[in-house]
Amino acid sequence: MKTEGLIWAGVLVLILYLIWLVIKPVLSPIVIALALVYITYPLHDRLSRRIGWKKSAFVLSILLTIISTAFVIGFVLWMSDVKYQLIHYLDAFFSWIQSVTVSSQTVNEALSAVSEGIGTRLEEYIVSYTYSIPKMALEIFVMIFVYYGVLVNADAVVEEVYSLIPSQNRDFGTRLIDATKSALDTLLKSWLSLSIVKGMTAALGFWLFGVSNVSGSIALGVLVSLLELLPLLGGWMVWLPASVYLAHSSGPALGFLLGVYGFALISPLPDLMLAPKITVRKRGLNALISLIGIFGGLWAFGLVGIIVGPVALGLLSTVVEEWKAAMG
Repeated sequence: MKTEGLIWAGVLVLILYLIWLVIKPVLSPIVIALALVYITYPLHDRLSRRIGWKKSAFVLSILLTIISTAFVIGFVLWMSDVKYQLIHYLDAFFSWIQSVTVSSQTVNEALSAVSEGIGTRLEEYIVSYTYSIPKMALEIFVMIFVYYGVLVNADAVVEEVYSLIPSQNRDFGTRLIDATKSALDTLLKSWLSLSIVKGMTAALGFWLFGVSNVSGSIALGVLVSLLELLPLLGGWMVWLPASVYLAHSSGPALGFLLGVYGFALISPLPDLMLAPKITVRKRGLNALISLIGIFGGLWAFGLVGIIVGPVALGLLSTVVEEWKAAMG
């Protein structure tokens, strides 16, 4: 029996390894598709009551296809320039941080290392797609296919996940699922979604007010999204200097209007109005865990690591708390 068990364990490891080799090249679109399903499921549920379950999934998939096609077109037109401008803005931002922090060689070296690491990682990630548009098109196809399939079978998927929990550990498994849902609610439905919306709003404002061209405005919008993900920082660190720059270059009136636009639509007014509903503390996602998870996930998995990292650390935190309760 022991030999038979070892053989079956070896077969299981081999199967899992082969599955990993198959999934690894398309891991990013699968994770993004699952995240989009989680975000849009409430909309899908409401829409399905009017037009039906499958029609609702089809309509949302078509909408995702249109957005993805527009993204590919924009990527081809502007991404090469956006890459260089974004790295330039990141270097300028970290140089400014170093100039206003305590004069410490250790702190400056750490900030320089972070700046170089983020810039290098983003450049590698973007370059990998700049010269491989067919790869991006294939990943988008996989993302849309997975999105539609999971959305249509969402209820069955949830039931299957719960059925996999062993009966003797059902309470612990349920708590892990609840912890995952809590982290995803905070990260996807509030924190990440709001940061992306703010970045898009900022990019539109910078372009409309003439702060930069299209690619430069997109780069500034990406920087706003990144800053909105970090504790104590925010998009005001971008729109405020841009307002001062615009006031000097194009007149006080335009600078003032951009300041009002940034204050009302980027930060801090949206945070003050939405904080009671989406605040991180209320949702229970520790800011330090999120910070480590975002950057660690970014380094390990690329952009999808922004999702994978905090969720993984949130699950680890739940396991640790469960272990402490068992030991106590």
